[in-house]
Amino acid sequence: MLIQAGFDIAFECPAQTPMLLQLNIHPSRDADLLSADTITSNPDLPMRSYLDLFGNRVTRVEVPPGLVTFHNRFVIHDSGEPDETPPDTDFTPIARLPDEVLLYLAPSRYCDSDKLADFAWTTFGKISGGYMRVKAVCDFVHSKIRFSYPDARPTRCASDSMQEGIGVCRDFAHLAIALSRCLNVPARYCTGYLGDIGVPVDVNPMDFSGWFEVYLGGRWYTMDARHNHPRIGHIVMGRGRDAADVPISTAFGVAKLVRFEVVTDELPQPRTS
Repeated sequence: MLIQAGFDIAFECPAQTPMLLQLNIHPSRDADLLSADTITSNPDLPMRSYLDLFGNRVTRVEVPPGLVTFHNRFVIHDSGEPDETPPDTDFTPIARLPDEVLLYLAPSRYCDSDKLADFAWTTFGKISGGYMRVKAVCDFVHSKIRFSYPDARPTRCASDSMQEGIGVCRDFAHLAIALSRCLNVPARYCTGYLGDIGVPVDVNPMDFSGWFEVYLGGRWYTMDARHNHPRIGHIVMGRGRDAADVPISTAFGVAKLVRFEVVTDELPQPRTS
């Protein structure tokens, strides 16, 4: 399967403003690219990128006063298969988890698992098997939160979502991550592209998506509590403890968002003779 993805995002800045952009795909998907994943700007600005502590590609740019637009379009190959369902293996004992995975058991800015531990163990603690326990968490979160763009709030954390029962994709992910961590399942946040492939078209404008991954049976698996079933075409851009580690943009000054368009479309397969 071929997917065309990209964005047109514009900011209005009253003064010279340094910015960080996390708008490239994750390096783990570079081998699937069929065209360059390159950010361009209008006006044309010098940019350079680096890999952060989580292995995400981050772009540095100095934005002059006025309007600036960032643009990207690329084509990427995808298997066309739904996300793989983990086998229902036993939990990996914490003592045998890789060192680099332990970070994803701790509370973080938006995944305040320390406030939810009693609820998590009371509700899910008797369920055996790693995947079945995580699936029960996803079922709970999917039914607990009502999706609503107008009610998006950048300061909402997992315990807030438990109280408010409303949010957007990142809130579904944060609550599911926090509950998984309570149950000693390492979980990390992902952001990226997810088009309406193999499902009815969403009436809402296309946006970047938030989901999560759990570490089961010695590897990471994709989970999505908002949609709550395997999807086709997740294209990861960044991974971290929660959304604070993978902001789409960070402005060190005033940068008013004036345009935000995201594209994720399945392309027709090329004909073979």
